[in-house]
Formats: sequence, structure tokens, C-alpha cells
Amino acid sequence: MIIALDMDGTLLNSDGTISERNKQVIKTLQDHGHLVTIATGRAYKDVSLQLKVAKLECPVISLNGAGITLPDHTMLGSEPLDKIELTPALEWTKEQYDLYFEIYTDDEVYAGIHNLEHLEKIVVKLSEKVSGESGDGMSDLLKIIQKQFQQAAVTFIEDISTIWTDERKTIYKVLIFSLNKEALKEASTVFSGISGVTITSSHPNNIEINNERATKGRALTKLASHYNVDLKDTIVMGDSYNDLSMFEIAGQAIAMENAAPILKENSDAVTKTNDQDGVAIFLETLLEGNVR
Repeated sequence: MIIALDMDGTLLNSDGTISERNKQVIKTLQDHGHLVTIATGRAYKDVSLQLKVAKLECPVISLNGAGITLPDHTMLGSEPLDKIELTPALEWTKEQYDLYFEIYTDDEVYAGIHNLEHLEKIVVKLSEKVSGESGDGMSDLLKIIQKQFQQAAVTFIEDISTIWTDERKTIYKVLIFSLNKEALKEASTVFSGISGVTITSSHPNNIEINNERATKGRALTKLASHYNVDLKDTIVMGDSYNDLSMFEIAGQAIAMENAAPILKENSDAVTKTNDQDGVAIFLETLLEGNVR
């Protein structure tokens, strides 16, 4: 059996770590001969650091399915974006003050210094507002920004356009984040005009652009074929829109209690939240033999 686990909002707690309970249930499942894979929008480098801390070895579906890496670090498949098609939209995005964006390549996650400065100003303003109104910690918007920067080790550079003009770099994903929903909607419209891309979301304040062939569902299908596992013998767990492609093809789809409503509507069951070790709570029932 293959168990595919999303990371943010699913396997990871709000502090961005894998709990001891979640770690132990994964190890026990592996000891019982089950294959546990990570399926995330994060870059492989970021995922591998998380797994190293938890002392886990798993296949990794990264970048929403744009990359599949086996435990021995070999690539099973990759689906990069077409830079020529993508460049006009990236040039447009660079000029939008309300849009923070990251470019995921084969080696790093890059963002422009101007984007960092913009977000820092937002954080300062929000902090002052929260302090002036209540003095109680961090607002929901500040938490959103904090979560965004949990998700990748970003390299900030002076001129972000050097990434898409460098012939040596391959782009696998573009992530756009904004507190301005209208600006985010406009960005979605701009990128949806590019042939061969798909647009998903892992959070209400972001959109993620990938090759249309790069979905978690397609990657899981390829991984299952590699290990000669029938898709009916797969379980997937997730919380957001970019998990839907897995939910559509898996034998069982389990939504987190903190999941977007559409995930719950398309699930076979709902477990507890990511902060309540919902992954472990469900998978422990598998070990007890209570799951088909």
C-alpha cells in the first residue's frame, strides 16, 4: 500500500514541524511494509531537510508533482515549465507592487529583494496596528505571512529576472502570494492565458503555477506504477486545493478537519486537524486493521 501525505496543513503542525506521534506512525507503517510518500508543493531540497530532521526516508512528490524523487535520491520524473511561454507573465508580475512571488528551480527557490522589502513593510504596519488595537500577539494576517515563509528556504536576489534569462536554470514552479485578493485574481488571469500550465492553490492567499502535467495525482499514479501498486491500494491525506488531483484517483482520500470545504466534500473520511496529529490518528486505525 502507498500512503501519500501532504505536508503543510497535513503532516506538519502549525509550527512547521513533524510531530513525534506522526513520525512514529510513519516509521511503523514502513516497518509493516507500506510505502509512505510525501506529496507537497514544497521544493525537494526543503522536504529533504524536514525528513532529515525527523530521521525519515520516503519517496517525495515535490512542487505539486513537477518532481518525483526516490529514497535513493534518483529522479523518477520531472515536469518543468516552458520558460519562453512563461517569461512575459513573469515580467508582468515583477512590476506588480502587491504581488510577492517565488521561482522554484532545479537548485533553489528564488525571490527578488524588492519583494522582501515590500513584505517587511506590511509586517511592520500590521504589527503596529495589532499593538495599537489590542496588544495581543499576531493578527491573522501576520500569521499568514509567517506561514508563507515557513515553507521554503528562499534565496533573495537583486534582480529576479536573471533567473528566467539564465539558460542554465530550469523553472518548475512559480508561487505568487498576496494579501490583495484582487491582485491575486488578476495574476491568476494573466498566467491562465499561458498554454500548458495549471494553476492551483495551497492557501487562500496564494496561487501556484506548474506545468499542466505536474499534478500530485499524476505523480502518484506514476509512483504507484513504478512500485507495481494498484491505485485502489493507495491512501492520500491533504487539506488544500492542490491535493484534489490525488483525491480523485486514490483508493481512499482523507481530509484534515482544517481542510478546505471542497476537500472534505470529496473525501472518504475526515480526521482531526494537523495540530491534533490528525495524520497519526487516522493511520493508527490502519495499523489496527480498521481500514479497508
